[in-house]
Amino acid sequence: MNKLRILLEIFLVSTRLGLTSFGGPTAHLGYFHAEYVERKKWMSEKSYADLVALSQFLPGPASSQVGIGVGVMRGGVLGGLTSFIGFTLPSVIVLMIFASLMTTFDISEAGWIHGLKIVAVVIVLHAILGMSKNLTPDIERKVIALFALVATLLFQSVFTQVGVILIAGVIGFILFKNHEADDNKKAATFPIRKSFSAVCLALFFVLLFALPAFRELTGSYWIAVVDSFYRSGSLVFGGGHVVLPLLEQELVPMGWISAEEFLAGYGATQAVPGPLFTFAAYLGTVMNGWIGGLVATAAIFLPAFLLILGALPFWDMLRNNEKVKGAVMGVNAAVIGILISALYTPIWTSSILEPVHFALAAILFVMLVYFKLPPWVIVVTGAIGGMLIGLL
Repeated sequence: MNKLRILLEIFLVSTRLGLTSFGGPTAHLGYFHAEYVERKKWMSEKSYADLVALSQFLPGPASSQVGIGVGVMRGGVLGGLTSFIGFTLPSVIVLMIFASLMTTFDISEAGWIHGLKIVAVVIVLHAILGMSKNLTPDIERKVIALFALVATLLFQSVFTQVGVILIAGVIGFILFKNHEADDNKKAATFPIRKSFSAVCLALFFVLLFALPAFRELTGSYWIAVVDSFYRSGSLVFGGGHVVLPLLEQELVPMGWISAEEFLAGYGATQAVPGPLFTFAAYLGTVMNGWIGGLVATAAIFLPAFLLILGALPFWDMLRNNEKVKGAVMGVNAAVIGILISALYTPIWTSSILEPVHFALAAILFVMLVYFKLPPWVIVVTGAIGGMLIGLL
């Protein structure tokens, strides 16, 4: 009974955060700290810092992985699952409803939809500017980012992106292998057996390599869908925004969703609280109704779940390994180049078509960056601006 009460408490607290956590992963981490560390005192500052560091190290949605980790430390593996469901479910429901409206009523050409596409330009540009300060502070990493930008622009395929990430990791391993390690080497403890974690890590890699093989062997549409979303969720270093180019390359060329529907959903995702990865719920619903939305959501979040559960007991060994950290530094620099590439195409090329579109983007950017208005205000303003432009 006590275990059930703990799980219910985790669910209620995480659901409240899922309903109110606007502003992207960095803001989410602030909400988590205020709730879990300061208010509930479920964990210490040191344990929370370790958990955040691990989420930044792993591919996947950082805020979701921290939420899962908090749930694990509070209530074991079931606690992690409960925390994930509570934080993710509100935005999944809203985006599935939005997708149903998109498919029921042909609103893809509506002016407010184009306004949401312009919002996507502003949000991604803001993400690039914020991330580049930390991820490309020196000339070596700026060159790695330039390499990633040029390669992904000239050779647009998911294989190019995977190759760029691998090459950047090797370059970072070589260039930054003597990078200074953390001074704080005190170990954190996580309530997961290493044997269970090893199974999670093995399952992550088995699915990553087996799903594409099964996709080719069977020709199954549903296996192809799971493979596309699982692989996208597995290769996202640097935050949820990086999932945009991976998903765009996976879904739009296959004809599963149009570029207009894709970007309209991305804009709408900025208006709801919770993790950006719930964009998959919208995409899956547009493609295959509510069942597709649930399948896509499960597939894109599964890598994050397996990785955080698999890595928790081994984190101290990894975080103090200078060579591993060097590889991650190279990968993070490449992420900036991939983001800039995604900003240009498909986002900019399909959204900024006339001077008035650029003017609206500039207004939204100033509102977000200098007036520091919340994202939902930017989304509503963008939608209204798009409607007004459509009337011109």
